[in-house]
Amino acid sequence: MEHRRLGKRFENDWSVDEIREIQADISSAVTIPVNVAVEAQHRVLSFKRMEDLLRGASLIVLQECGCRTIHRNCDAPLDTCIVLNSHAEESLKSGSDKPKKVTLEEALEALKRSHEAGLVHMAYTFKGKEQPDIICSCCSCCCHTLSGLIRFGLAKHIVVSDTTAKTDASSCTNCGICVERCQFGAREVVDGQVIHKTERCFGCGLCVTTCLSKAIRLVRKS
Repeated sequence: MEHRRLGKRFENDWSVDEIREIQADISSAVTIPVNVAVEAQHRVLSFKRMEDLLRGASLIVLQECGCRTIHRNCDAPLDTCIVLNSHAEESLKSGSDKPKKVTLEEALEALKRSHEAGLVHMAYTFKGKEQPDIICSCCSCCCHTLSGLIRFGLAKHIVVSDTTAKTDASSCTNCGICVERCQFGAREVVDGQVIHKTERCFGCGLCVTTCLSKAIRLVRKS
């Protein structure tokens, strides 16, 4: 966890030039929470947002995470990346990262499985595209976008989120589970109390689903 807060890196890691090259092709990356209710102007948004995105795709392909395949800095599952539409067709043709065509239900199950493993779902929209074609399940020790965010502050220029986590201090037991769960290093235990650094929170929902006291919820950013 220290690498998330202090920028400590691994021997087998992305170089600065590699991260910049990848960033140049990405228009935006949006975190998408799974099975987490979002309070927003008395409306409740849920996993349906992701389901609608997948349901509108002409083709859905599930493949292994290229980042974790290369760097192997954690034991998170590999078969977690979802590719849609034309990108999915290209993936099947290339055969790289073991792509396979899946149904909507199989794709949603893969997202739930990777969420339970503590991975952040990020929808990537590439330049020249209006809708995201790639949905990655990312970790901060292997994946280029989160690695850039933590090491160099690069990803904050392209990663956007319309939600953030909010903690009810009166219900929080300061157990620290959310601290270990956060891939962004947005939570820390100081003098026995959990501190939430909102400027580092991207509303991924990983802390919400494992909060034993139900003290954390997602809210729409003002």
